[in-house]
Amino acid sequence: MQKKLLVLAMAIAFTAASAVAAYSFTCEVTAVNGSTVTLKCNARYAKKVAVGNKVKVRIKKRKVVEGC
Repeated sequence: MQKKLLVLAMAIAFTAASAVAAYSFTCEVTAVNGSTVTLKCNARYAKKVAVGNKVKVRIKKRKVVEGC
């Protein structure tokens, strides 16, 4: 019984994770003018975003690695 519940919980977690990943994509910032940001996305992803939609932007901080 416990094994079946564990398998079911893992299947639900996998499904939820794949659904979240399906709605995320990466774009490149091409211009910034005041509070307006212009993004360049793949044509496949650009169809999912319409003018006036709110999007969440996350900035990646790159770490500097020192070498010898």
